[in-house]
Amino acid sequence: MKVMVLVKASRASEAGEMPSETLLAAMTAFNEELAKAGVLLAGEGLHPSAKGARVAFSGKSRVVTDGPFAETKELIAGYWMWEVASMKEAIDWVNRCPNPHNDDSVIEIRPVFEAEDFGAALTPELREREERLRVDAEARRRQAQ
Repeated sequence: MKVMVLVKASRASEAGEMPSETLLAAMTAFNEELAKAGVLLAGEGLHPSAKGARVAFSGKSRVVTDGPFAETKELIAGYWMWEVASMKEAIDWVNRCPNPHNDDSVIEIRPVFEAEDFGAALTPELREREERLRVDAEARRRQAQ
């Protein structure tokens, strides 16, 4: 199963404070463990919400709001995409993770939808189109490198 592992923001991360060399080294070592185990698919830290934007949808209208955003505890400071056998395995990995902030931290784990989760709504035609999009996107990404 794929999971997205979300590192919640802290006051320090939202203020743009960069992690220490010690924390960067610990996270790099953890990421190396994930990669060696075949778990790590992707992962990045995110700039503070002050550098971001939100787009709110209401029917056909769109409203863009520039950051920063309130409620730091609801914001994301970084993420990983992992391939694991179970939610328990994902939790076990998070329990081994260095604390991502110098203060209290929260990491959220969310399963990624698989094609089967959509049932009959994901018709064979839609499934084929989705797979073609994934293949095309990967080819474009490789060409850009």
